[in-house]
Amino acid sequence: MAILGMGNPLLDISSEVDVGVLEKYGLELNNAILAEEKHQPLFAELAAMKTVQYIAGGATQNSIRVAQWMLQEPGATAYMGCIGKDAFADKMKEACGKDGVNCAYMVDDATPTGCCAVLVNGGERSLCTNLNAANNYKASHLQQPENWAILEKAKIVYSAGFFITVSPESIKLASQQAAKSGAIYCMNLAAPFIVQVPPFKAVLVETMPFVDILFGNETEAQTWAETEGWETKDIAFIATRLSLIPSVKARKRTVVITQGAEPTVVAINGMTKEYPVTPLPREKLVDTNGAGDAFVGGFLAALSKGADIEACCKAGSYSAGVIVQNSGCTYPDKPDYSL
Repeated sequence: MAILGMGNPLLDISSEVDVGVLEKYGLELNNAILAEEKHQPLFAELAAMKTVQYIAGGATQNSIRVAQWMLQEPGATAYMGCIGKDAFADKMKEACGKDGVNCAYMVDDATPTGCCAVLVNGGERSLCTNLNAANNYKASHLQQPENWAILEKAKIVYSAGFFITVSPESIKLASQQAAKSGAIYCMNLAAPFIVQVPPFKAVLVETMPFVDILFGNETEAQTWAETEGWETKDIAFIATRLSLIPSVKARKRTVVITQGAEPTVVAINGMTKEYPVTPLPREKLVDTNGAGDAFVGGFLAALSKGADIEACCKAGSYSAGVIVQNSGCTYPDKPDYSL
C-alpha cells in the first residue's frame, strides 16, 4: 500500500449559485470556513436547487481519490476519517469503493456524516463545512491493530491541515510513526484560518519537524508569513524559510506552493525552483473546487512511483487540470497520463 490519507470525510453538496447567495451568507470565493449557526439554512437551500450535485469530498479524501485514479492499482491507497451511519455515508462509501480506495472509516452511529456546501460562481468556489461526524475521529481508531497495520505499511502518509481541528493526537502518532518507519510524511496548510487560529497553528509548528513535504497555496503561505511577522509577500522567500525550519530527520524538507495558473514554487533546503503549470483555456474551466487537492493527489501518485520533483509537479498539474474541467472533484474513468 503506497499512500495513506487521514482527514475529514465530507459529502460535498455542490451547486452553481449567483452572487446573491454568497452575500446572503457572508461567504467569499476562494475561501474555506467552518459553518456557524447563521450558515445552517444554506445546506437545505443548496439541496433544493435543481443544479445540486452530491460528491465524495473533504480535502484529504479528494487527494487520495485522485492519487488512486492516477495510479490505477486497486488498494494502492487507503483513507481514514469518521463518518456517520446514514445515506450520506453510504454515498461516500460507494464513491470511494468504486474508485478503489481502501476506506477504513470510523463510524459514529449518533452523529450525521459531515458535509460541505460548495458554492460555485464563475468557475470559482466558496466552501462552508459542517464537520458533524468528521469532527469525532479518535486516535483510538488509528491505534486499532488492523488500522495501525495500514499506517505501518504506508510509504507516504498525508493529512490536510483541516484534520488539525479534529485530531491533533492522530497527527502526532502518524507523523512520529512515519519518522520511525522511514515513510514520507506530508501536510497541507489547507486554509488561512488553520494558520491564523493560535491552537491550530501550534499543532502545525509542533508537527513541522516531522514534515517531509509541506503543501500550500500562495494565500496560505502569505498568511503564515503574516502570523510569523516576516513582513513579506514573496512566495519564494516564504517557501525558503518554511523549508529551513529544523527537522528531526536527515531528509531535507520540501515545500510546494501552488499559485493557481502561475508557476508552482518548490523550496528544498533553502533553494527554490519554479515549475510551470500547463495552461488551460478559460472556456474549459468549469469549477476550481478540488484543484489544489487534485494537484496533491497527482504529485503523491508520482512520488509513490519514485518520480523526481519535476515529474511530481507535472503529474500534479495534469490532475488539477483535469479536475477543474469537471464539476467537483470528479474525473473520467482513466487518466490520459502515465506515471
